[in-house]
Amino acid sequence: MTLFDPPAPLAERLRPRTVSEVVGQTHLLGPGKPLSRVLASGRLGSLILWGPPGVGKTTLARLLAGEVGAHFIALSAVSAGVKDVREATAEAERLRGRGQKTILFLDEIHRFNKAQQDALLPHVESGLLTLIGATTENPSFEVNPALRSRARTLVLEALSQEEVRGLLERALSDPRGLPGITATEEALDLLSRLADGDARRALSTLEVASSLANPVTPESVTEAFGRHLPQMDKNGEDFYNLISALHKSVRASHVDGALYWLARMLEGGADGLYVARRIVRMAAEDIGLADPQALRLCIAARDTAEFLGSPEGDLALAQAVIYLALAPKSNSVYVAWKKALDAVRDGETLPVPLHLRNAPTALMRQQGYGKGYAYYFDNPGGSFAQNYLPDGVQLGLYHPTGEGWEARVAERWRKLQHAHGEDEGGQDAAVIDTPPAHV
Repeated sequence: MTLFDPPAPLAERLRPRTVSEVVGQTHLLGPGKPLSRVLASGRLGSLILWGPPGVGKTTLARLLAGEVGAHFIALSAVSAGVKDVREATAEAERLRGRGQKTILFLDEIHRFNKAQQDALLPHVESGLLTLIGATTENPSFEVNPALRSRARTLVLEALSQEEVRGLLERALSDPRGLPGITATEEALDLLSRLADGDARRALSTLEVASSLANPVTPESVTEAFGRHLPQMDKNGEDFYNLISALHKSVRASHVDGALYWLARMLEGGADGLYVARRIVRMAAEDIGLADPQALRLCIAARDTAEFLGSPEGDLALAQAVIYLALAPKSNSVYVAWKKALDAVRDGETLPVPLHLRNAPTALMRQQGYGKGYAYYFDNPGGSFAQNYLPDGVQLGLYHPTGEGWEARVAERWRKLQHAHGEDEGGQDAAVIDTPPAHV
C-alpha cells in the first residue's frame, strides 16, 4: 500500500488469519465437529458452504486451503465462465505434477448454470480439483444433483448478537482495526442487533459510524446504517419461507404472527400485489365457506393495494390479514375440489348421462338427448331422484365443517343429501326447505 492507496475496508483488515480466529460456526469448528475432524485428518474433500451473507464462507474456504497446504484459486460465478474453469484446471494440472493439490473456490456457485456446473464434474470426480462452493441459496434447488452428490454440504449459521458484539469489540481493540476509536455500550448493543448476524455489515457500519463520531453513539450508528431493511432474497428460499410463515400464521388464527411476517415481506421489498394474490388464495383455501365475505374483502384489499400502491395500500393488506386470521376456518372447498380433480385425472372419461345432455336439435332429441330430464321447478321430487354423475360412479367429495357460516351450509347439505337419497330414508323425501338466497 502506498501513501495514495486507500486502506482496505475494516472487514478485510480483520479477516481471520487462522481457524481459531473465526467467530461463530462452532457447530462446524468446535471440538469433534465436522471441520475439526477434517482438519485433524489433513484430507479435505469437496464442500458446498451454504449460509447467509457475511458469515465467513470465503474466509473459511481460504483458511481450509491453508490448513491442508493446498493451492487456492478463487472465482466468482457472477463474472467467471467455462473459460475460467479451464484455466483453473490447467493450472491445477501443472501443480499436480509438482505434488501440490488445488482447491477451487467458487463464490455464489448458484449463479453457474447447468452447463457451467457440469464442466466442473469430471475434474472434481477425478480429484484434480477440490471444489469449495459458497452459496446463499438452497443447494437442493440451485446446485446440480450430480455435483451436489460429489460434495459435502455444510450449513453456516448467522452470527448471534453476542458473537457480533465480540467481533465489534475486537475491531476497537485490534491494531488492524480502529485504534483510538471507542464506542458506547448502547451503540454496540444497537449495531449487534441491526447487523442481523452479518459480520461484514456490522464492521462496515462501525467503520462509517467511527468517521461520524468518536466515541461511536447510537445516533451515529443509526446514521451510518441507514434504513433497516430485513434480509430477504426476493427470488430465493427466504422469500418462500416468509410467505409460508404468513400463510400458516393466518391458518392458525395467530394475528400477531401474521402481521409480523407480512411486515417482514413488505419491508424486505416483496411485491405488494404478489402478497395480495397469496392473501386471496388464503381466503379461498383456508377460510372458504366458513366466511364467504373473506374472499370479497381480500379482492377489495388487492384492488386497494394496486390503486394506492405502497405504503398506503399496505394498510389494506394488513386489514385483510387480520380479518383472515380472526375468521373461522374451513378447507372443505379446497379438499372437495382436490378430490374432484383426482377423480377426473385418475378415472375413465365417462359419457354424460343422456338425460343431462343438451338437446338443441331434432336429431339429438331422437338420439335420446335430454330424455326424461326432470326440471327442478316443475318437479322437485323427480329432480332430486335423478342421477347427476356418470353411470356407476359414486363420489363423496364435499364435507362441510361446523365453522362459522358453513354451519348453515352443513345443515342445508344434510337436507340435500337426504333428498337425493344419499342417507338412510332419503328416498322418501322429495322437498326440502328453500335455501337462503345467498347459499
